Amino acid sequence: MDVQTEMIEVPPSGGMTCFIARPTGAARAPGILVIQEAFGLNGHIQDVARRIAAEGYVALAPDLYWRAGQRRTVGYDQIGEAIALMQGVSDKDIVADVGSAIGYLERQPFVRSDRIGITGFCMGGRVSYLAACELPEKIKASAPFYGGGIPIDKTPKLRAPVLAFFGEKDAFIPLDSVEQLKDELARTGKQAEVIVYPGADHGFFCDERASYQAEAARDAWERLKRFFAAHLQG
Repeated sequence: MDVQTEMIEVPPSGGMTCFIARPTGAARAPGILVIQEAFGLNGHIQDVARRIAAEGYVALAPDLYWRAGQRRTVGYDQIGEAIALMQGVSDKDIVADVGSAIGYLERQPFVRSDRIGITGFCMGGRVSYLAACELPEKIKASAPFYGGGIPIDKTPKLRAPVLAFFGEKDAFIPLDSVEQLKDELARTGKQAEVIVYPGADHGFFCDERASYQAEAARDAWERLKRFFAAHLQG
């Protein structure tokens, strides 16, 4: 499917830069937010948005570091700088910015405003879960990838189905915390599936990182496509 892309600014956050990718043509499509890693709205996240758009969605990737000034992306070898950027944003601002991004999608004539999902990686995995809990009437499906520090305590607020991905060898996310997430999702009766890939590390989906694991990434991509098709395309 042919895709068109551009960088835009989304109000009312105050000029939040976003990368948008969507199928060409006039047909309305479901929307999916693609949330950045700790490293910012970089080429990898834009590539994921393009791939999602090619499957028939309007993909919008907001720059959650837009308040930070000029340098808002860092390399994968700049962990310290990435952590500093990540720690510079609050959950309150993140939820507000995700809400602004959703509001933008809802106003577009080419978006099915009642069919909006979210996915994200690393920091974006946590944001994908947080936003689904805090904006339950807006987000219809959430697919976090290796989100550290997922706010498990907010799970009772969740309405959207969840498909969560983790790596067995992720040094940033203990398997105990993954089990706690599974237990809370089950206890509260949520529609959810949690996938843990044997031998996979943090960042296994990103082919620009040394931790990339092709087999896990391929499987996760196929599962992601089926998940969004079931909950957003029907």
